[in-house]
Amino acid sequence: MTPILELDGVRKVYNTGELEVAALRSVDTRILQGEYVAVVGPSGSGKSTLMHILGCLDVPSAGTYRLAGDDVSQMDEAQLAEVRNRRIGFVFQQFNLLSSLPAWRNVELPLVYAGMARAERRERAEQALARVGLADRLQHKPGELSGGQQQRVALARALVTEPALILADEPTGNLDSTSTTEVLGLFDELHAAGRTIVLITHEHDVAQRAERNLVIRDGEIVSDTPTRVEAGA
Repeated sequence: MTPILELDGVRKVYNTGELEVAALRSVDTRILQGEYVAVVGPSGSGKSTLMHILGCLDVPSAGTYRLAGDDVSQMDEAQLAEVRNRRIGFVFQQFNLLSSLPAWRNVELPLVYAGMARAERRERAEQALARVGLADRLQHKPGELSGGQQQRVALARALVTEPALILADEPTGNLDSTSTTEVLGLFDELHAAGRTIVLITHEHDVAQRAERNLVIRDGEIVSDTPTRVEAGA
C-alpha cells in the first residue's frame, strides 16, 4: 500500500536566544493508508512537535515530510491551509470549541472556511453529529455538554470534511474512564471503516487500542511495534 505519511530525516530545532533545543532528531517513519498508529512518549519527548509537523501546523528544520506523496515543503501557505482544512481532521485534548455556539455550529466551522452554502453545511454538520451519537444535542452549547460529549463534538468537527487522515493529540487527556472508552470506541469504528488515524498519547492503555505503536523519546523514535498479532502469525 502507498504510505499516506512519510518522514525522512525530519529534525526540528527551536532557537531560544543562543540556546538550540532539538525537539526532533532525524525521525524516519512511514504510515500507510488505513493504519491506526499511536505515538507514545512522556511529556517533552517530542510527540506533540511531531503531531504539529504531521498536521502542517509547523515545518521541519531539516528532512522531508511527504503527505500522500506530496512534499509539504513545496506547498505555499494557501495550499497548506487547504491541506489543514480538507485533508486532515484534528482532535485536541482541550476540545477547542467556541462556547457561544451550539454543537452544530461548532461542527460546521471547517465548511464555513471552505465556502460551502449554509444549508449544505447544516446538513453535513447534523450528519457528523449523528455519526458520533449526538443527533439529540445539535443545539446544545459546550457548557451544556459533558467532557465526553464535547470531545465527540470535536470529533464530529474533524470528520465533517471527510478527511483521509485524523490526527488526535491526547484526545482522552481530559476525560473520565467512561468517556475515554466511548471516544476510543469511535476511533475503533473509524479505523474499521478505513480511516487513517494517528493518535498522540502518554497513556499505555490508550496506545494499545491502536494497531501499531511508535515510541518516541528525546526526539527520536526508539521503537516501532505492532500491538496485535495477526491470526496464524
